[in-house]
Amino acid sequence: MAGGLDRRSLVAGVLALPGLASAQTVAPPDPTETIRLWPNGAPGGQGVRVTPQVVERSTDPGFHDRYAQYTTDPILSVVRPERASGASMLLIPGGGYRWAVVDKEGLDVARVFAAAGVTCYVLRYRLPADGWAAGPDAPLQDAQRALRLIRAAAVAEGRDPAKVAVLGASAGGHLAGLLAARSDAAYAPIDAADALSHRPDLSILLYPVATMADPHVHAGSRRHLLGEAPSPDRIAAYSLERMDWTGAAPTFLLHALDDAAVPVENSLNLLAALRTASVPVEAHLFQEGGHGFGVRLIAGRPAQAWPALALAWAARHHWPQ
Repeated sequence: MAGGLDRRSLVAGVLALPGLASAQTVAPPDPTETIRLWPNGAPGGQGVRVTPQVVERSTDPGFHDRYAQYTTDPILSVVRPERASGASMLLIPGGGYRWAVVDKEGLDVARVFAAAGVTCYVLRYRLPADGWAAGPDAPLQDAQRALRLIRAAAVAEGRDPAKVAVLGASAGGHLAGLLAARSDAAYAPIDAADALSHRPDLSILLYPVATMADPHVHAGSRRHLLGEAPSPDRIAAYSLERMDWTGAAPTFLLHALDDAAVPVENSLNLLAALRTASVPVEAHLFQEGGHGFGVRLIAGRPAQAWPALALAWAARHHWPQ
């Protein structure tokens, strides 16, 4: 990070960032800049008959808690810093592959990292059970395309195209893991951006859904991704701990030991796989925190430190600069 901040200064600075401060009375405005991933329509949509919706769950005017379901036109919402570093970040929120949350692991987290100088892009992705021809790879198509568009934007806007991170939470952590681990392209190229690498330069995975196998699987994510009764081969093919991580980017893992939705073994087994593949990795396990805390639910809890820990780790990998 620019300026060579020590750990104490970095932690103090991050804890004062928007989203980690005291409760607000009015929710912050949504970003006005969005990018459509597929200008001529997402691939493989001939059998899609769903109607997009965004649902608000919050009754508190101080914050939004929305989820997007039945997305047919995937977008990136751009959260720009006041003073940009050379770094960019793709944020992939969770939702169990049933929907994609908008705020808690998306815009809220993006505002924290934007305040640290990172140009952030929050992905609203398609869901695998909505009839897309690619099935479980439809969200991956969106993630690969998003990462490439962000890299192209970095070139066009004078940022470093080799400093593009991904941050994924819960099922979004699974999708971010697929993005990092898989070297194959999930769709046919449509323009010059698709000549760029779709693999991130750093990966930050928050309480990720990693395995599709019993006994530690998040059953809802598996059902919505792979169907009611996937074969053993299908389960293995989409379990992050079973993948070849050789050559993947440095990875940061974060999990709470009391996570009752996505057991911590998801991160522990993935940690072992990353170490076997000699991927530089750092892991933080908090005694308490539960699941899905993002940044809004961490005040006064051990996980309050995670954004500062992630930024300090990223700085050791020369991101941002």
